[in-house]
Amino acid sequence: MIAYLAHKIEIKPNNVQETFLLKSCGTSRVGYNAALAIWNSEYKAGNKPTMYSVKKQLNSKKKVDFPWSYEVSKCCMEEAVIDLGKAFSKFFKEKNVGHPTFHKKGKKDSFRLNNLNFSIKKSKLKISKLAIPIKMTEDLRFKGKVLSCTISKTAGKWFASITQEVGTNLDTDYTQGSPSVGIDLGVTTLATLSEGTVFKGLRPHKTLLFKLRQLNKSLSRKVKFSQNWKKIKLKLSKLHFRIANIRKDYLHKMTTHIVRTYKVITIEDLNTSGMLKNHKLARSISDSSFNMLKTILAYKAKLYGVDLVLADRFFASSKTCSKCGIKKEKLALGTRTYECNECGLVMDRDLNASINLDKFGLAKLAAVGSTV
Repeated sequence: MIAYLAHKIEIKPNNVQETFLLKSCGTSRVGYNAALAIWNSEYKAGNKPTMYSVKKQLNSKKKVDFPWSYEVSKCCMEEAVIDLGKAFSKFFKEKNVGHPTFHKKGKKDSFRLNNLNFSIKKSKLKISKLAIPIKMTEDLRFKGKVLSCTISKTAGKWFASITQEVGTNLDTDYTQGSPSVGIDLGVTTLATLSEGTVFKGLRPHKTLLFKLRQLNKSLSRKVKFSQNWKKIKLKLSKLHFRIANIRKDYLHKMTTHIVRTYKVITIEDLNTSGMLKNHKLARSISDSSFNMLKTILAYKAKLYGVDLVLADRFFASSKTCSKCGIKKEKLALGTRTYECNECGLVMDRDLNASINLDKFGLAKLAAVGSTV
């Protein structure tokens, strides 16, 4: 089975190379905004614009309106138009997706290259129209066909996200524990496994909240776009970036351990957007990043050839007794110990839920007979 994996690596451009990367980001942004302006004007005129019609109009204006765009790779504008087409496709097909908006300078600066306009050799990234290759902090860790490269700037650092076509069914070790596991997610403890292992959430946002508040207060007192304002803005971006990295590192280590240890994994499909409406728990839920955990676990399960089962969000894993199967009518969120009135079972609430999830996953796989 073939899977697609993006490997994000930090790159170290010199002054000349960084100027080229900034020009490429600017070209991509201008191309996207120009394409969006064409799309909006066509729509107002009563036409039905498409990605190809907009791309054709933009190419006809390129030499006159954007002659400087030829200084960088042609992919900068072309891929931006493709992104706009995908954005409109999501806008028309999916719910809760807003209309595409114009991109702003300095906010999520990035551009994408196809595999004909860049190459990687010995930890160096060679981009078309850039004479000197850019140093990468590490080489590619995965073997497979290189498809595209997205270069972006975050918190003053440059990164190259290289998408590759890789194989699945990587090496695993099923000697530890049982072949299947249920995972109950929670706010108090991030994940409780049915065999007893508990992963406590780091909550990096809560840990560094005081420092975040200090920087935000300092930023609000500076004159907007002044040099001091820019310095504090960069410090704030770096702190947010650090929080995100702490969270990602922990989730990656946890999910890698799980997919290398178990053949069948069952996890509940939580309604995160609904849970965030509870203002008392919203910050803790966001800090735990349930959706990110589920996304990482899903693609790693595919890479390692592991069966991943999603239990329905209405499945009463916490209210059901894992021993006799009796379901309670009510169970307060503050009740951390499950006590069954029928069979007398007394167990940690999260452990009881994870055992029920494990049973649910095995039963569903037995009924379907394949990966869910």
